[in-house]
Amino acid sequence: MISVAVNESSQVSQARRQALDIAQQNAFSETDAGRVALVATELATNLIKHGDGGEILVGPYEDQGKSGIEILALDRGRGMSNIDACFADGYSKAGTAGNGLGAVARQSHVVDVASWPGLGTAVLARLDRGTPVRDAKRSHPPWGAVAVAMPGQEVNGDAWSVDDSSDGRTLFVADGLGHGPDAADASVEAVRLFQRHKGHQVPTLLDYVHGGLRSTRGAAVSIARINPGRDKIMFGGIGNVAGAIVAPSGIRRMVSLAGTAGHVVRKIQGFEYPYSGGLVILHSDGLATSWTLDRYPGLLNAHPTLVAGVLYRDFARRRDDVTVLVGSGA
Repeated sequence: MISVAVNESSQVSQARRQALDIAQQNAFSETDAGRVALVATELATNLIKHGDGGEILVGPYEDQGKSGIEILALDRGRGMSNIDACFADGYSKAGTAGNGLGAVARQSHVVDVASWPGLGTAVLARLDRGTPVRDAKRSHPPWGAVAVAMPGQEVNGDAWSVDDSSDGRTLFVADGLGHGPDAADASVEAVRLFQRHKGHQVPTLLDYVHGGLRSTRGAAVSIARINPGRDKIMFGGIGNVAGAIVAPSGIRRMVSLAGTAGHVVRKIQGFEYPYSGGLVILHSDGLATSWTLDRYPGLLNAHPTLVAGVLYRDFARRRDDVTVLVGSGA
């Protein structure tokens, strides 16, 4: 995803241009690309008017046969006390026309908002090709992610992937050693190996990834396979790519062993954890390990990309690439 800081009005046009460029690169028609640009403009403008500035993330998405462009607007402003009211045209506490979020909703196929008084707001808009049709029955997808390069870098040295099969849903995150193109080459190769050998058990899959990365600078990698029918998760990790299970009852961190896939790994092992629902979160070490969802009532039920966005906003180290992958067994 591309990150655009929006802390003054002149940066709104930059967010619009980035969103338009990405839409055109992904073969959106002129009309559909225009909708993407409009949504980016409205969200960026809201950051200035209501959030005391913030950040726009924009990039393509693909899940379960759907693809399009997603835009995240993140701020640490005063937050919303009544989210539903903020979507109504004419509602505003900033002396404006109050049409911003309503316009975003009309132009998008999916919109989700998380906001808490005093803790800021996160807005996710997803735009597919074609005229938006609001479907109240459309449920959240089973996974979502935020992946952003370290400031000053053009490419992200992390990568992620998801596989669905009869054995369950498997989440994968790779963090290439260092930063820049060489790190990206390692993480992209790790994803290719994951997809090639995805039918194997987690420890065997880790071993294939480890062996296949020997010609690269190496990577930290982690794999979580969710088996909801068996009420368990199998997790394996090499290096500092972390995993956790988050449920209403609390958070459980999973064990990743020391090493660098492709270079030095003393032991490859999978660990089994009970799973009765909730979110599974994998992330690179660009996210501080002190994160928690305790401060955000209701966030567990939000769109998984929105969950990843809030974690990125509040816990990214900002001196490294960062990837946050959020999935569930649903």
